[in-house]
Amino acid sequence: MGMQSCGECCRFFGDNGLTMKVFFTKAAPFGVLWTLTNYLYLHAIKKINTTDVSVLFCCNKAFVFLLSWIVLRDRFMGVRIVAAILAIAGIVMMTYADGFHSHSVIGIALVVGSASMSALYKVLFKLLLGSAKFGEAALFLSVLSVFNVLFITCIPVILYFTKVEYWSSFDVIPWGNLCGFSILLLTFNILLNFGIAITYPTLISLGIVLSVPVNAIVDHYTSEIVFNSVRVIAIVIIGLGFLLLLLPEEWDVWLMKLLTRLKVRKKEEIPEGNGDIVSGLQSKSRRTRPSMSSFAH
Repeated sequence: MGMQSCGECCRFFGDNGLTMKVFFTKAAPFGVLWTLTNYLYLHAIKKINTTDVSVLFCCNKAFVFLLSWIVLRDRFMGVRIVAAILAIAGIVMMTYADGFHSHSVIGIALVVGSASMSALYKVLFKLLLGSAKFGEAALFLSVLSVFNVLFITCIPVILYFTKVEYWSSFDVIPWGNLCGFSILLLTFNILLNFGIAITYPTLISLGIVLSVPVNAIVDHYTSEIVFNSVRVIAIVIIGLGFLLLLLPEEWDVWLMKLLTRLKVRKKEEIPEGNGDIVSGLQSKSRRTRPSMSSFAH
């Protein structure tokens, strides 16, 4: 039963299952894109503060929409175009907030590049592999880890023997911080990939937005970040654009249905209210008539 389920998961990569050709044509590109996403993200953190990095990385949702609209021919939605424009405007304002310094411009460019690689990863996954279930997601992540072990780890070895980089003593390496970071990164990937398979993708996406205020609080107490008006407006604009992208495709239909129901309820309440007024006037007139007759007598 276990072998059968594994075989079914392998069919996720195609009719022939997981072959060497499929490994290099379908799995390897995702390994490269995911490595570039994390590599550019970590380099951006060295240049700018984590709040700006987390905010700018939210723009990957807008990039996903633009690529899906162009490559996957997804439905055109005006509200998502507005969200993409807000994301781009937020990037420009974030650059302006730091005064267009070279290190901040490079850092922002690195984050935008990381967000672009992440968006390309998601769109290519949808284009080549479709939607993955729980077991298929586990197999796909295992294949990516094999690719990283075989090929990505060769890069620092090549750089060492070509004398481009030098390795310091292993005793100097902060193994505690490195292991802690690895555990957090592994937890993030497990929650992200399996969370989408188990629950709703929108719920997982909200976690990215919630990381922004957490990073802002940490940066406020640990770094010299200045939350000027331009930076705050840029954060709000990008956050608003991100939330607009979370709206479902049929949001306009649901909104029209809700407005129609509210109009029907108002129409039903108005006649009932008029009936109450008329009955109140009738009862008042009935009460006044006996009093007038008694007064005449």
